[in-house]
Amino acid sequence: MHIPSDQPTMPNPALRSRGKPNTPKVQSPLPPAPPHAAPQMLPKQNAPRRKKPVPKWLWLVPLGVIFMGIMFCGGILAIVGISYSNKILPGVSIAGVDVGGLTEEQAQIRLNSGWRKITLRDDDRVWEVNPQTFGLSLDTGASAEKAFDAGRASSGFFAAAFGTVDVAPVVAVDVNVARVEFERIAAQVNIQPRNAGVELVDGRVRETAAINGRQLNIQATITHLQNSRGADLADSFLDLVMSDVEPQITDASSIVQEAERLLSSPLDIRVFDPVTGDSIYWSLPPDAWGQWLTAQSDPNSPIGLTLSADENAVRDYLTQQADLVLDDTRFIDIEQGVVSVRDALSNGDPTRGYIQVQHRERQHVVQRGESITSIAWDYGIPYLYIQQVNNGIEGVSVGQTITIPPADMFLEESVVANKRIVVSISQQKTWVYQDGQLIWEWVSSTGIADSPTWPGVYQILSHEPNAYAGNWNLNMPFFMGVYRPVPGSDFTNGFHGFPTRGGGQLLWENSLGTRVTYGCILLHDNHVQQLYDWAETGVIVEIQA
Repeated sequence: MHIPSDQPTMPNPALRSRGKPNTPKVQSPLPPAPPHAAPQMLPKQNAPRRKKPVPKWLWLVPLGVIFMGIMFCGGILAIVGISYSNKILPGVSIAGVDVGGLTEEQAQIRLNSGWRKITLRDDDRVWEVNPQTFGLSLDTGASAEKAFDAGRASSGFFAAAFGTVDVAPVVAVDVNVARVEFERIAAQVNIQPRNAGVELVDGRVRETAAINGRQLNIQATITHLQNSRGADLADSFLDLVMSDVEPQITDASSIVQEAERLLSSPLDIRVFDPVTGDSIYWSLPPDAWGQWLTAQSDPNSPIGLTLSADENAVRDYLTQQADLVLDDTRFIDIEQGVVSVRDALSNGDPTRGYIQVQHRERQHVVQRGESITSIAWDYGIPYLYIQQVNNGIEGVSVGQTITIPPADMFLEESVVANKRIVVSISQQKTWVYQDGQLIWEWVSSTGIADSPTWPGVYQILSHEPNAYAGNWNLNMPFFMGVYRPVPGSDFTNGFHGFPTRGGGQLLWENSLGTRVTYGCILLHDNHVQQLYDWAETGVIVEIQA
């Protein structure tokens, strides 16, 4: 049979049956390329490159660099070693004194003049002091020798040559001197513990936590200083040995209610000047002074606690106020103020604080026409006291500076702040005030020119129903001593009624309103008896010229 040449030839199954090997299978040809298609290029296959071998000599480069570095450092070390063969290495200091580059002898000289400061340290608090005042004596020779040796061993050479090395000084400690100085500075080093208390926050009272204090352990600090022999002073710092101090009160929850009552009022402190009779008030709102409240043990309290103010806070406030308000001739007793505020709070009334202004000496430059007497009269100080404070001077000259005693020098007794007696020499009158209000006004008489009543600020010092003046042979009813005209004398000038002489002769009954006495203030018998009963010891008597 004829098979057309354009048809595929089919395999003959008969041939396979005769055991002949199978003809390999032919895969179908690829589909024909479209007309005019460009022939496709197979990607170029790069043959793998062969690595070039590393030249063996390149391994010598890092070794050469290392070798050159060693040679360079060695050269530098050799130069430094030669340059400082008889000197201390440049980075060395002893207790903060730089001795680098010096010979031992030069270092000793520098230490003798330069070791003037060490720093006492408690954590981040520091105090600079002179070591000699704390009994520390420096052995400059031994210290310089230690400095020279520093860094000579290879392990420390780089630090001493190119960095810094602190060498401990060799010191001896005078224990007695050290103890005196540590006791002196303890007040500023110690931190007092703070008891639990209360504070006002956003109008509400809440309890404040107790805070531990810190106290300088003087003996432990000295013992440590002795044992270390200056080892701790290499960097010029001496760490103090401190002990924690626990507060007495750690729970104040039981007094919150009392605090709420106290903090309903401002804190008012009356600042009273007995010389002028003026008062000012330092006042703080509750949200300010409430920060001072703290608790104190009180065995008389039902709960064993009472509220008080932190004394350091009160002290700081009073000091600040005094600096702002008072001139340099006046001051206040800060401790008196602290006690007054504490007592006011203990009594449950924060508006009752009280401080008395005090006065300092003054300096006066003598002007033309002035004398000791006229100066004393103007200042309100009996002239004998001005003579006394100026070494007994008899006279003064123009331009001379003399000292005037404090204006309150005659206030010997506790001042009665709500009562005041004012006497006018020029008007021959007496006014009596209580709580700022005039209660009596009387005609009075003062001393004659040869024995004047001296102006000034004084006090009621004594009460005698019937005093006797031996110099003038006078009996004076309802006598109240006011001031001593002569320093150190026993007799006083004061108030009295109509005197008698010689067993019954009544004097000056018709002379009120004129200068008739020998320095005292004369009042009608009825008036002087009223004053005698009203004016206790300590009442201020202001005598005006």
